[in-house]
Amino acid sequence: MTIAVGDRLPKTTLVKATADGPDQIDSDAFFTGRKIALFAVPGAFTPTCSNRHLPGFVEKADALKAKGVEEIACTSVNDAFVMGAWAQANDAAAITMLADGNADFARALGLEMDSSRFGMGIRSQRYAMIVDDGVVTSLDVEGPGEFKVSSADHLLGTL
Repeated sequence: MTIAVGDRLPKTTLVKATADGPDQIDSDAFFTGRKIALFAVPGAFTPTCSNRHLPGFVEKADALKAKGVEEIACTSVNDAFVMGAWAQANDAAAITMLADGNADFARALGLEMDSSRFGMGIRSQRYAMIVDDGVVTSLDVEGPGEFKVSSADHLLGTL
């Protein structure tokens, strides 16, 4: 079953790269009590993700925060070291990178996809959502090969 507006995010563990190494992040603790813009990409350092998706959220970070978003987070089925390097390579300090290395979060949301034919295994679909106190209040999932409704601009329009 795919997560929907009005649903509470499932409890899983994500990983964040820190100066002291990988840090386990409990999804309940991370999303509770705050309004978070969360977007997911199929893979760090991939063309659309690096050239359009992440840069849009970096560029629009202040505008999202002006609309009440307390934190902007990105998840991908990559490890924390890759996510940390991707943030550094893209000047994305305003974005919290949450690694979903085993696709546990993507599966729990029902938003995983099989990219084995591209040699990438199980990945997350491309999406953007607003999570308010652990509850999904806005969700836009892209169709295969598309990049429209998960953009920072589109998400700003929903707030």
